[in-house]
Amino acid sequence: MSTETIVIVGGGQAGGWAAQTLRTEGFKGRIVLIGDEPHRPYERPPLSKAILSGEAHADTAYLHKAEAFSALEVDWRPNVTASAIDTKTKALWLANGESVGYDKLILCTGGRARRLGIPGADLPGVYTLRSLRDAATLGDAMVADKRLLVIGGGWIGLEVAATARKKGLDVTVVEAMSRLCERTVPAEISTYLQRLHTAHGVRIELGAGVERLTASGSGLRATLNDGREIGCDLVLVGVGLIANDELARAAGLACDGGISVDAQCRSSDPDILAAGDVAVWQNEWAGRRMRLESWQNAQEQGIAAARSALGIDVNHQPLPWFWSDQFDVNLQIFGMPTPKHKIVVRGDADSNAFVMFFIDGEHVVAALGPNSARDLRFARRLIERRTHVNPALLADTQVPLAKL
Repeated sequence: MSTETIVIVGGGQAGGWAAQTLRTEGFKGRIVLIGDEPHRPYERPPLSKAILSGEAHADTAYLHKAEAFSALEVDWRPNVTASAIDTKTKALWLANGESVGYDKLILCTGGRARRLGIPGADLPGVYTLRSLRDAATLGDAMVADKRLLVIGGGWIGLEVAATARKKGLDVTVVEAMSRLCERTVPAEISTYLQRLHTAHGVRIELGAGVERLTASGSGLRATLNDGREIGCDLVLVGVGLIANDELARAAGLACDGGISVDAQCRSSDPDILAAGDVAVWQNEWAGRRMRLESWQNAQEQGIAAARSALGIDVNHQPLPWFWSDQFDVNLQIFGMPTPKHKIVVRGDADSNAFVMFFIDGEHVVAALGPNSARDLRFARRLIERRTHVNPALLADTQVPLAKL
């Protein structure tokens, strides 16, 4: 029996996969899994979709059924916050005064929803969405015919807007930038998303910021930066994520908008690793250091960190993959599209099923599109294999992508 102890801080998807992988790889030592929520590890994508709408029970988000989680034989510490790391003695201090010694420490502390720094941001009826508890509270408040104001036209904001419309709410989205999801998709997809939401009755205000929120009767009133006012019953704030790297910073670990790690998921302290939304590393596909906030990365980097902690050689460089469900559309993105890439469209960009390829030289470096899962699977292979392509053949729907 191994006498080693591996401590995982963070009971989300990355932490859950790290714990499972340790056992899958044959680790017989002690695993301590610390989470600041009462729930065992769960996935977050359903929070803005099926769980928020009430179509799925919260239990469906769990990574493991109760008996499978018990079989991992982890020392599970729910509702506990880690307060400090002593790297010299290799001890993790908890907010309840306990300390836990470790041989390896894996930080999967994730992130928290960014709050608005405006008057009225803490009023009743103003919500963020990050946890199962958030989804339950917001879901209960989302009653048909109520007025929802979504601040932020990114992925979370648009997914909540779509869910709310399906539940019969009146929805307005206010986005400070000039187009939807401006940081992550090209203008053509922003236009597509705007058309999709408008067709389903969502009002969209672009280039508009909210200056303050005030109570108004039984509801709320938002004042925009141009003086206009929008009345609503509830507000969802979806303006990004702040990495929970404070624990690492206080311990002297290198951080840069998250915990800096290498491709082996190791921090500046070789006995401390990090994974998931909190980790920053050099992504070869993007050509820069970045955090990757995605379901895929939380899982795969959690696995990679656990294997690295066991001394297994890893090189965490997955092709970024992101997906979003809105109304009857499943939009997927592979790679990191940028304005410098040439765009080739396969199919009708005015429809709800097409693929956009992003070309650098003779290679596809990214691809995205709605309701085109099969074509995008082939696109992923083209990207990962760095296949030379003929743009005319990519655009020709009569030419199967499998032949390329």
